[in-house]
Amino acid sequence: MTPSELAGLPVPAPQGHYQPVRRCGGIVATAGMTPRSRGEMRFPGLVGAEVVLDDAREAARIAVRNALLALTLEDETLERVRMLRMTVYVAAVAGFRDHSRVADAASDVLAGVLADRGACARSAIGVASLPGGACVEIELTATLD
Repeated sequence: MTPSELAGLPVPAPQGHYQPVRRCGGIVATAGMTPRSRGEMRFPGLVGAEVVLDDAREAARIAVRNALLALTLEDETLERVRMLRMTVYVAAVAGFRDHSRVADAASDVLAGVLADRGACARSAIGVASLPGGACVEIELTATLD
């Protein structure tokens, strides 16, 4: 995905009482973003049960795209955005071990959109459930240079 492919896509509407992105000085943080597309949850369920690994990776691509769209509220072109951290939550069955492979799909999107500015610290965390039955949720923290 490239910055031009993000242009014109809507920022996902919050599903509660929160802001999609907040800025404090030069630091911006997104809310947790799930793989919603046109308001519909994509790939609901637990990875390793209802959701296969390849679908979880696609869910991570959609979720990080949504987080990048939230960042466009602070920098429309994303030209000043430099990633600091990405946290990837994966709702998975007990014993699932490929959290990093799910997160790698999101890292690939960041690299495609932001090039070297997309490289960041990252955590991939397994959880029992996520809002709306999402299999993946992603938060981004970045600087605006």
